[in-house]
Amino acid sequence: MSPPPILQNQAQSVHALFQKNVIPSYGRFDLVLDHGAGSYLWDINGRRYLDLASGIAVCSLGHASPDITQALTEQSQKLVHVSNLYYTEPQGRMAQEIVNLTGPGKVFFCNSGAEANEGLYKVARKFGHDEGRFEILTALNSFHGRTLANIAATGQEKVKKGFEPAVEGFRHVPYNDLEAVRQAISPAMVAVLIESIQGESGIVPARVDYLLGLRRLCHDKKLLLLCDEVQGGFYRTGAFTSYQRLLENSPEAKDFLPDGVSFAKSISGGFPLGAFWVRAPYADLLGPGTHASTFGGSPLGCAVALKVLEVVRRDRLHENARKMGDYLVEKLNALVKKYPGVLKEIRGFGMLIGIELAQNIPAFSNSDKTHAVQFVNALHEAGALTVPAGPQVARLLPALNLKKSEADEGLQTIELVVSSLA
Repeated sequence: MSPPPILQNQAQSVHALFQKNVIPSYGRFDLVLDHGAGSYLWDINGRRYLDLASGIAVCSLGHASPDITQALTEQSQKLVHVSNLYYTEPQGRMAQEIVNLTGPGKVFFCNSGAEANEGLYKVARKFGHDEGRFEILTALNSFHGRTLANIAATGQEKVKKGFEPAVEGFRHVPYNDLEAVRQAISPAMVAVLIESIQGESGIVPARVDYLLGLRRLCHDKKLLLLCDEVQGGFYRTGAFTSYQRLLENSPEAKDFLPDGVSFAKSISGGFPLGAFWVRAPYADLLGPGTHASTFGGSPLGCAVALKVLEVVRRDRLHENARKMGDYLVEKLNALVKKYPGVLKEIRGFGMLIGIELAQNIPAFSNSDKTHAVQFVNALHEAGALTVPAGPQVARLLPALNLKKSEADEGLQTIELVVSSLA
């Protein structure tokens, strides 16, 4: 009789499966995760981790949510998929929810944030086509996805290397610089695309005057204003969109509305779903035959998204995101004061928080990995999962239903690691 397998060998065998069979396009951490519950994950060796990343802002209700399981079970017993040649009630209801939460307009469903942004590019090109306008202006350090058009739109050179020539029609200017946008306007320009809070580059919010100025400028110059809310949207900041959170205390912003908004990640708590909303005057630009998605807006995906919305309202998770987010920011700012040699700044709102590390941390000097990756690895070793955002920032993207006891556990783990580096 053969001896029972050694747990470590199980992890190694999973690594081997990936090395042999999976295209190596991700820089993966060594962890092999097996199951989760709420804000916790367990690896294949049985070790528990507090998940402060939630699948990079995806698992809005945490892991193994019984509400999501119920929605999946009930809908899968009725209808999983039909093509978009037919009507289904869940898609219509979910579109109505997004319209009610965003503004008058219409919604297209897809599977991811990258696809949602691709749809916005097609709306913009259709809008400007008859006048020969097609250029879209985006911000330096932005991130909009990994398709060919999205890496052209992204304002980071590292994502473009090896995939030249770039898709034509995208230019970049500094973020939070309205005058740079004004100076960049050309006869071919049709739209401006921004993240209300830049996520991948380090959790950098747009200024209120920048957002309001962009709206005025785009209106005056007949340009579409497009907002990428893939990471910051769907209550991650405590408001439905991050621009709503940023503008909520500005009297001038009561009528602020972009012309298009992309959503994904938190929208369906882990089930693949993306969407883009288009403002009423332009909502019919994409007529029959101009755009499609085989799996987009499936009855199953939309039923799950509707359930996530129901739970957010039932449990007031938008309020919890604000409350726990404010609490985390307050306590993390205290750590910045206590350990200035390790921590530089805390940025963000709700469950979208960036921890910027100090430059030249001695404990990290002997590695060619960025400070952010080394810090995230140290947190993994201590039992908490986070993700990097640029070379100097670690992101906290917890589930919207994070409990205070879990926030305290995360803060204790972060301080444990920071103190060891001080």
